[in-house]
Amino acid sequence: MASPSNYSTAPVSEFLLICFPNYQSWQHWLSLPLGLLFLLAMGANTTLLITIRLEASLHEPMYYLLSLLSLLDMVLCLTVIPKVLAMFWFDLRSISFSACFLQMFIMNCFLAMESCTFMVMAYDRYVAICHPLRYPSIITDQFVARATMFVVARNAMFFLPVPILSSRLRYCAENIIKNCICTNLSVSKLSCDDITFNQLYQLVTAWTLLGSDLILIVLSYSFILRAVLRIKAEGAAAKALSTCGSHFILILFFSTVLLVLVITNLARKRIPPDVPILLNILHHLIPPALNPIVYGVRTKEIKQGILKLLRNL
Repeated sequence: MASPSNYSTAPVSEFLLICFPNYQSWQHWLSLPLGLLFLLAMGANTTLLITIRLEASLHEPMYYLLSLLSLLDMVLCLTVIPKVLAMFWFDLRSISFSACFLQMFIMNCFLAMESCTFMVMAYDRYVAICHPLRYPSIITDQFVARATMFVVARNAMFFLPVPILSSRLRYCAENIIKNCICTNLSVSKLSCDDITFNQLYQLVTAWTLLGSDLILIVLSYSFILRAVLRIKAEGAAAKALSTCGSHFILILFFSTVLLVLVITNLARKRIPPDVPILLNILHHLIPPALNPIVYGVRTKEIKQGILKLLRNL
């Protein structure tokens, strides 16, 4: 084992991000689709937020929750993609010590906020279908406000220690992060300290929070499916399920990309290291780009609101 004297004690003031270390020639070609997806994500979510804000018929709890999801998507996009594109286009690879850990916090915290928002949206649909007469008294504007505070407070409290633990590590001579973004694993493994507790805390926290959200989402949809199957009126079951269709598709996008990312990280030794890096970027880009489009296409009220907005423009 190397002694501490073998390490450089000079403090690290910045890191260098090396995207796709084995295939750096990809970067210019990859920047075009990433840039287009980024513009699509920002434009679609901005349009959705403006439509919900201006259209009085959309001033309902379900659409307020959708607005929250769009805001989270936009923050995640703005936290990750502009820096990636700046590296691809202008070779701006350096990132300051504080900016790196801020990016780490936002990525972890807002990803968990999205999961928590999906859970609240599943509860909203559960009440709407299983207890329709009580829906107006349960799912109110006050409920949305309290749910939003819960989403923010829960995830900020549990994920704030992740960048704090990483920032308190001793970083030796190495400051090159072989990734496009400041993930906890990529950064902390540059340290010459023991990072076991750091990694264990993030792993347990992420699986506990995201796992509990997923369990509650599955339970909500199980109750919804059971209630729908009991409906005997012709066409009523299909109508009830259609109200959940958009939400279910969004959860599918979110869960599938996240699951693929987890699997590729677990099988890191069997696949090229650039694959998990690419999937990590796409996870911050594809769901934000597709979420508002799915709701815009499948939800009649939103589609009408967008068309009305475009006519006024």
